Amino acid sequence: MVQANTRFKILIALVAISGFSQGMLLPLLAVILEQKGISSSINGLHATGLYIGVLIASPFMEKPMQKAGYKPVILIGGAFVFTSMALFPFWQALWFWFILRMTIGIGDHMLHFGTQTWITSTASPETRGKSIAYYGLFFSAGFTVGPLMTNLLSIHIYLPFLLSALLSAIVWSSMFWVRNELPAKDSHNVHMGSSISRFGQAIKLAWVAFLPPLTYGFLEATLHGIFPVYGMRIGHDVNILSLIIPFFAAASLLSQIPLGMWSDKAGRKKVISLVVAAGTLAFFLAALLEDSAFWLFVLFALAGLCVGSLYSLGLSYMTDILPKSLLPAGNIMCGIAFSVGSISGPFLSGAFIDLFPGTSFFYVIVALLLVVLIATILKKEPAVNDHLQHSS
Repeated sequence: MVQANTRFKILIALVAISGFSQGMLLPLLAVILEQKGISSSINGLHATGLYIGVLIASPFMEKPMQKAGYKPVILIGGAFVFTSMALFPFWQALWFWFILRMTIGIGDHMLHFGTQTWITSTASPETRGKSIAYYGLFFSAGFTVGPLMTNLLSIHIYLPFLLSALLSAIVWSSMFWVRNELPAKDSHNVHMGSSISRFGQAIKLAWVAFLPPLTYGFLEATLHGIFPVYGMRIGHDVNILSLIIPFFAAASLLSQIPLGMWSDKAGRKKVISLVVAAGTLAFFLAALLEDSAFWLFVLFALAGLCVGSLYSLGLSYMTDILPKSLLPAGNIMCGIAFSVGSISGPFLSGAFIDLFPGTSFFYVIVALLLVVLIATILKKEPAVNDHLQHSS
């Protein structure tokens, strides 16, 4: 069986391949369905299948992991992902592909839940931000590379699916060398009741830490799904837009580790407040300068450097606040918050564009970031004994 350091590398490799699969699937299926003449509204609705899968799985994962441990949850989740990916070529039916999307959403969420909780539970308080930043970095790297697989469509329509399934299966198989562990329990654990009541406790204690993952989901889905439509409406070339959008994710790769390390030293609340404030300014300037492709490149990169790490910073903040026995529930809530942001972002932004055609779409993002900034600043820091309880 492998050592803890090797286990960490295997876990973040799984996260990277999961990000790769998700990053590939969204644009790949969008292109295929567009080429088949499926309407854009049905195409967009179809894309929500992944996040619906996340929401379906969320209430049912905590209890099995408490009993069976991290490893079985990760193995079953990973198997769902690569099996579903390999099944796409077998039947080109819209409803069948939607079910496969949902199954991948369920599998991905199981995989993330297992790896997230294992990493957050075993990371030392002094380096927690850095460890979780690696998690965010490798997911973002996979998500950034994934869309490149769309280029393989010119060779064969099924090549990207089969290659992704093969890569996922290879990385997944490395989990067999990792020793299973059970999540931490304490004296309160027996009396905490159902998963729903534990979710309620997690929200009560750490609601402010779930806002950054929700915001990141909102940003990622909106910038990828709605900004291209808005950008074309205000006169930008589609090829330019396809280059502008990756600047957000690419810039976040540069700042994940430095921000994680800085948050270990300066405190999570302070760093989240500062990056959200800087991100608000970047998107406000984007609203004023949206006619210039040059300034959109610059401001998307600046926004990515600041708020592109919100998911991992929120995850670290949640781990600081909650006792270890509530970490599984907290990690599930982070996934739910991300999915809620991912589903609501394109819908709210699209509705805003339709209702206020003369107003910049970026003001929706500015409004959300301002709400998160105010909430983070006003939230009192968790008491010292909460930290002691958690890290003991």
